[in-house]
Amino acid sequence: MKDIKKRVFQIISIGQRGDLPSKVFDIFITLTIFANIAAMLLGTFESFDRYSSAIKLTELVTVVFFAIEYVLRIWTADLLYKHLSPAKARLRFLVSFDGVVDLLTILPFVYLTGFIVFRILRVARIFHLFRINTGSDSFAVIVSVVFEKKNQILSSLFIIVVLMIASSLGIYGAEHEAQPEAFNNAFSGMWWSISALLTVGYGDIYPITTAGRIMGMIIALLGVGVVAIPTGIISAGFVERYSKEANKDKAFTDIRDLGEILVDEHSGLDGMFISDIEKDHGARVYMLIRDDLTIIARGELKVKLGDILIINSEKLTKH
Repeated sequence: MKDIKKRVFQIISIGQRGDLPSKVFDIFITLTIFANIAAMLLGTFESFDRYSSAIKLTELVTVVFFAIEYVLRIWTADLLYKHLSPAKARLRFLVSFDGVVDLLTILPFVYLTGFIVFRILRVARIFHLFRINTGSDSFAVIVSVVFEKKNQILSSLFIIVVLMIASSLGIYGAEHEAQPEAFNNAFSGMWWSISALLTVGYGDIYPITTAGRIMGMIIALLGVGVVAIPTGIISAGFVERYSKEANKDKAFTDIRDLGEILVDEHSGLDGMFISDIEKDHGARVYMLIRDDLTIIARGELKVKLGDILIINSEKLTKH
């Protein structure tokens, strides 16, 4: 039974290259996801009412496959989380993103005629598309950048929340007497502040007093910067990540070509700054050994007699 469970786990896991059954399963589940979403979308068109039976059958068949996959993933969860006990591993999967999405995909079909909340949860099926892109390097880069910059992103979101609360209270104070129906409480101001800060401006409620309009202009201008902050953080993260990837091979080459240079009276390097050495000799100076100290080479550091430079330049080695 253990061998069967292990084989099932290998098949339903994404990224099992060279394993034909696993690859076929990935393709099959991808087509099932698209078929399920297509049926859900087509079901909203009145022109497709005559095909309602086929659409419902497609939804039923795809949801059955999702349910089977859901059960198999629960069964093999202990192989996914090997450091946990079987019970804790299954519980870990049930509360994970994939587990929640799988459950929300199945529940709305079972209770399709029930409460409106279950019908709304049909939208959760669209999140199955993330599974298609899970094994993609590009998707992994996006996730890693967000996690690397999470502190900066949270800080920017904190700024947005502070501005949102301040602007909502401010606009309420300025407009409540003039428009008691439009700005009858702080929540009305909150709705307006969000639309203004995010530069949407629905126009359903707007300031009419002079103070309110001045505040609206200021908040609209601040909104441009507020939106740009997290965008700039994520963009910088992408640039850093791709720069690391681009220079990854170059870094290994530098390490392989390391050499040592002794600064003596014949080297002509005594009294020179690190930045000048790198510029004049085309060298990359990594560190400097002085007496018993190992110093990271910085451009403003001046070398002395007896120093040993750790470099990667063939030109300087022949100096």
